[in-house]
Amino acid sequence: MKTVALVSLGCPKNRIDSEYVLGALGEAGYAITDEPAAADFIIVNTCGFIEAAKEESVRTILDLAELKKGDPAKRLVVIGCLAQRYAEELRREVPEIDGLAGTEADEAIVGLLGRVDAGERPTETGVRGVRSAYDPNRPRLLTTGPHTAYLKIAEGCDHRCAFCAIPAIRGPFRSRPREAVVGEAGQLVAMGAKELVLVAQDATAYGGDLGPGEDLARLLTELDHIPGVVWIRPLYLHPSRVDEALVEAIARSEHVCRYFDLPMQHASDRVLRAMGRGETDARLRGLVELIRRRLPGAFLRGSFIIGHPGEEERDFRELLAFLKFARLDHAGFFAYSREEGTRAAALPGQVPEEVKAARLRRVAALQRSLAREANRARAGSIVEVLVERRRRGEYPLVGRAEKDAPDIDGLVFMRPAAGSTGADQPQPGDFVRARVVGSRTFDLYAEIIDQDDANAGGR
Repeated sequence: MKTVALVSLGCPKNRIDSEYVLGALGEAGYAITDEPAAADFIIVNTCGFIEAAKEESVRTILDLAELKKGDPAKRLVVIGCLAQRYAEELRREVPEIDGLAGTEADEAIVGLLGRVDAGERPTETGVRGVRSAYDPNRPRLLTTGPHTAYLKIAEGCDHRCAFCAIPAIRGPFRSRPREAVVGEAGQLVAMGAKELVLVAQDATAYGGDLGPGEDLARLLTELDHIPGVVWIRPLYLHPSRVDEALVEAIARSEHVCRYFDLPMQHASDRVLRAMGRGETDARLRGLVELIRRRLPGAFLRGSFIIGHPGEEERDFRELLAFLKFARLDHAGFFAYSREEGTRAAALPGQVPEEVKAARLRRVAALQRSLAREANRARAGSIVEVLVERRRRGEYPLVGRAEKDAPDIDGLVFMRPAAGSTGADQPQPGDFVRARVVGSRTFDLYAEIIDQDDANAGGR
């Protein structure tokens, strides 16, 4: 029996692709291992979104290629965004690569490995339209642990942001049929998932290509009725499509997290126009006010690009002013990366790297201050927490609150309720109610009150 090890890099969308690849290979009879050194086939699922991600992918490929020196029989296969975008360059620069497949590698991986095993050096980088990925029964090997699972609801992107190469890499936006999404969601919950994290390049565009009446609000409503689900967390909500109807659907739901992940990118009207975002500072402020008004206590995450071509000090100060107004619960900041083939790469006014770095430090310091203040204000409040793991120490249970998405936001460190014994302490996958007793910049410390009825679903 041939063995396969897969190293997955990049975003949750890549993780899902990797899980489908592993599922397909497992069904085909391959043994799966976590140790590349012990594998016959080593697969790297790469990210090619920005320069830093590309560099990480190349370093990983080169490191794994070294394993072939001690065992020439090993085969190295590179898949994902970098392979989709730079197949010829990778083939030329890294001759140790035995096979390449792009962003739909899950469709081709079994046949690809068969061809590699036969001595060929194949490349599969086509982007198709309707795929078997829409089949909710396709095999998948979860890598997140049983209680949280990612659920891809669409592929590709139709936006034409000046800085972004994703449409060129992953193709046009294609929604998965609602029945397929709901069917897979039900299977994931049956496997033990209590939190479903919905991902797409733009989740708010969901359904626009499926016909009248199909949209994210309807999908969330159907997912909300799946027995056993506790949290449903949609990510990547384009601000231009978050309207009153979507906010109302989330407000009416029982299980959809009051969590809005908004890739705002900037708050200066000048920079937003240069980015091709179709937003303004006033509209973004209005969106924040809408969510806060309709859902008091909702949690907001923003992501922003610092140093886009044409960004001047006045533009950056407008962003700082917006952050002070919005008081986002979480925010991610990224230095602009000049990506070949994008409109922004050819724009005048490219910002020097040292200016980007200085602005990143300033904006990160502001957000840390805002986050500390927000967490301090939570002292004494009761939070619902999904327990994820145990550790040693005074706060031996680690989990996440509704305000925290996996891998990108904060954690809650918890100590058991006074008088509890080891036998009745919560286990990973349980939901508990806990009182906040302290905090640090992004994380909370809490004392468990009781195990939450939310384990059976519902708020």
